[in-house]
Amino acid sequence: MNIDRRDFLKKGTIAGLGFGLAGLRMPSVAKASANDTVVVATVGIRSRGRQLTDQFANIGNCKVKYVVDVDQRYLERAADVAEEAQGSRPEEIKDFRRALDDKDVDAIVIATPEHWHTPMAIMALKAGKHVYLEKPGAHNPAEGELLVAAQKKYGKLVQLGNQRRSSDITRQMMREIRDGLIGNVYMAKTWYANKRGPIGFGEVIPVPDYLDWELWQGPAPRTDYRSNVHPYNWHWFYRWGTGETLNNGTHEVDVARWALGVDFPTRVASFGGRWHHVGVDDWEFPDTQTVNIEYEEGKAIVWEGRSCNNRHIEGRGRGVRIYGTEGTIIYLTNSYEVYDQDNKSVKNVGRDDVEVDDTDTVDPGVADYHAPNFVNSVAGKSKLNSPIDEGYKSILPLLLSNIAQQTNTVVECNPQNGRIVNNLRAQRLWTREYKSGWEPTL
Repeated sequence: MNIDRRDFLKKGTIAGLGFGLAGLRMPSVAKASANDTVVVATVGIRSRGRQLTDQFANIGNCKVKYVVDVDQRYLERAADVAEEAQGSRPEEIKDFRRALDDKDVDAIVIATPEHWHTPMAIMALKAGKHVYLEKPGAHNPAEGELLVAAQKKYGKLVQLGNQRRSSDITRQMMREIRDGLIGNVYMAKTWYANKRGPIGFGEVIPVPDYLDWELWQGPAPRTDYRSNVHPYNWHWFYRWGTGETLNNGTHEVDVARWALGVDFPTRVASFGGRWHHVGVDDWEFPDTQTVNIEYEEGKAIVWEGRSCNNRHIEGRGRGVRIYGTEGTIIYLTNSYEVYDQDNKSVKNVGRDDVEVDDTDTVDPGVADYHAPNFVNSVAGKSKLNSPIDEGYKSILPLLLSNIAQQTNTVVECNPQNGRIVNNLRAQRLWTREYKSGWEPTL
């Protein structure tokens, strides 16, 4: 569904939260002239990228000039979506580097497989482009650290795609937490549940004629094309993905860290495995996992992931429990309920109780304005709600949890920067091997 432009541009200004991490919320900006337009290219457009193409094309002061994918099957549909929204058809291209060479392009929107996130983002920064980067933003801790440094070096904006940072309901909840709604917040329990089936054992087969497998692999070490990797199951292989922790845990853990007001962890542990579909496929990451993240001042986050068991918690497949000295909050993305110490419900806030700028018509459960916030920030009208140096603090503990899982160790960290200490096995996994010539560098 496409949002009506006139309704979109009528939405008024609502002040942002003034407690530090996020910028001010600003009104949408009407397209006054070509010079006021933020021009973008969307890269990786099968699913989330096509949704983002729709979002950006529906922003009044934004134009999608390119849709980009190494799989030609997805180009036409994404171009159709953009054309319907903005009235002009974007160019369909395979190689994102063509968009980087175009001086008219202001920003790159990246929704590729995760092994491409940081290398592509840094290449865009070097080309003078701003970056909207889907979560997790990095395949390993070294990449996340490098991306933060690259953003500072090249001075362009990088917004991480954790949309709840631009959700009115979430931001109101955070304001109330800062005002002492449940006292001192010291712990959060987060969860994700799904019912994913087995992916089978991949067979080496010829590369389909619609796919550029060489460019798809990009910075990753080369391997033969297999039948069960593209377009989605790469998530479950170490070579390209980061598992369910970063695929879905990123969102709730980010909300939890925001609520606790913490930065880098002191200790990360992981317990789990490929337990549900045993021996029936070559899925590598855990399908069942519990992650414990500890911080200074006696604060902690727990994430429970069940990729293959859809039993809900608090009636939802995903959410956050936030524990404080004077009560508990149950956060379920588009609502939150507050309980006192006697487990009595004292407040229930839903979308009808908050003035919601529901510009995200393709993901209405979040009701966010993350894409307009990015565009207006590029245009100099706002500040990013999730700059990469802040977003990195949320993805790092989950990247570390994968390292803890692979090494069967508890990962101790320097709380000043999240670096692993006193664990050589874990430290070796801080980075990865790259295809020669594709290594991300400053």
